[in-house]
Amino acid sequence: MTAVDPRPAATTSYPATPPSFDLAEELPRPSVRDIVGAYVALTKPRIIELLLVTTVPVMFLAADGVPALGVVAATLLGGILASGSANTINCVLDRDIDEQMRRTRRRPLPRHAVSPRSAMVFGIVLGVLATLELGLLVNWLSSGLALVANLFYVFVYTIWLKRRTVQNIVWGGIAGCFPTLIGWTAVTNSIDWTPFVLFAVVFFWTPPHTWALAMRYREDYASVDVPMLPVVATPIATARQIFAYSVVMVITSLALWPVANTGWLYPLAAAVLAVVFLREAWALLARAHTGADGAALRPMRLFHYSNIYLALLFVAAAVDPLLH
Repeated sequence: MTAVDPRPAATTSYPATPPSFDLAEELPRPSVRDIVGAYVALTKPRIIELLLVTTVPVMFLAADGVPALGVVAATLLGGILASGSANTINCVLDRDIDEQMRRTRRRPLPRHAVSPRSAMVFGIVLGVLATLELGLLVNWLSSGLALVANLFYVFVYTIWLKRRTVQNIVWGGIAGCFPTLIGWTAVTNSIDWTPFVLFAVVFFWTPPHTWALAMRYREDYASVDVPMLPVVATPIATARQIFAYSVVMVITSLALWPVANTGWLYPLAAAVLAVVFLREAWALLARAHTGADGAALRPMRLFHYSNIYLALLFVAAAVDPLLH
């Protein structure tokens, strides 16, 4: 026989209506500082800093001394607005892959700190302001060059090249070379061979700089099917390309000496900086030959030095005419 428990069965009472939770009340509202910070982050300030490093020194070279400070300030403001515009629109168009990559998932759009529509409007407004500010306060040649650079970055690099070809950064990097022309035309309102030499320096500098970063984050790019060179080529093949571009970059940088008729400081600085750059590029190739991969290749050594190289090279170009 089965024993029967004489105690009444326990009953559980539930409220007739489940409690409601208002997510708007639970989640804190973003502060004004958070919102402003998100919009600033969309412009990629670190990239803007690098572009300004290649703008202002060229203005000193063009003026053969110290340029008018008002023109420098107006050119800087226009450059910040123009670069911020292109970078913001790039964030909107690349938000799908930015969400998946470790290096970019903390950007404002993947975090939903800003809506895509608001970001796009912000980017377009910055571009319009940049065009008008440079045109009215500097000159329309500089304004037109900045506009061409923005359109090139958005339509040629971001939309067309980035996800389609291993040559994406080689040709897409042209947009980042325009500050050399803008800095020169801001002072002279004309084009000359000197800024084109520096344009070429930045052009040949961009692949080693970017591929070194891509070697470190190879898995990120592979996961979103962006065919950066380190994704589709072996570490040895990538390092060889980096070294080859580095050699051409160094030769191009030394060509500024006869073209611009600089003094002794620039060629001396260019030669010293070149030795260190080539040594880092060669060391990366040597590590690749040992079978190292990923972080073991230590590609960030070259990446970080490439920033220092470009900054000091352009500083030397700016200081050189002051010593005449």
